[in-house]
Amino acid sequence: MAGKTEDIFEKSGALLKGHFLLTSGLHSPAYWEKFRILQFPGYTEQLCRMIADHFRRENVQVVAGPTTGGIILAFEVARQLGVRGIFAEKEDEERNFRRGFSIDPGERVLIVDDILTTGSSVHEVIAAVNKLDGNIVGIGVLVDRSGQAPDFGFPLFSCHHAATVTYRPEECPLCAAGIPLVKPGSSQPPA
Repeated sequence: MAGKTEDIFEKSGALLKGHFLLTSGLHSPAYWEKFRILQFPGYTEQLCRMIADHFRRENVQVVAGPTTGGIILAFEVARQLGVRGIFAEKEDEERNFRRGFSIDPGERVLIVDDILTTGSSVHEVIAAVNKLDGNIVGIGVLVDRSGQAPDFGFPLFSCHHAATVTYRPEECPLCAAGIPLVKPGSSQPPA
């Protein structure tokens, strides 16, 4: 399945090369543009099937993801499992379930996300689920680019592993070389 997964990322043009400012604040010479995959329902369905199949025996009752890419993934994985799909939105410095979304105490929750780098979005969704006393059964991501996935305390599955180097801004050789920094999702360098 690894070759098929790589083909999906290659065909969609999801792996970009350059000098990127990641959501984590780190810099990287590579960026996984999840929306290049998510624009294709067929590719999204295939990758979400990998996550759904991996966790199918866990009796998942609800799939939860963070905004924005996680909304699409939560929906599609939930559709394939025949359960609800919800998402947690940023509110101040944390994520919360809004729009009438709820998790019953003990309800079995699968958390999904798109690209895992530092795990901050996943940790925020874990906190939101824990506030509602949900029972987290696992975490599924499209790409684990962390090199060494954080220990979330729950089983982690990724469709693709791609350890990619990252730099703290003050130690970035790309900055030192004068390569323009691009904030993904924007054609403009960050301010």
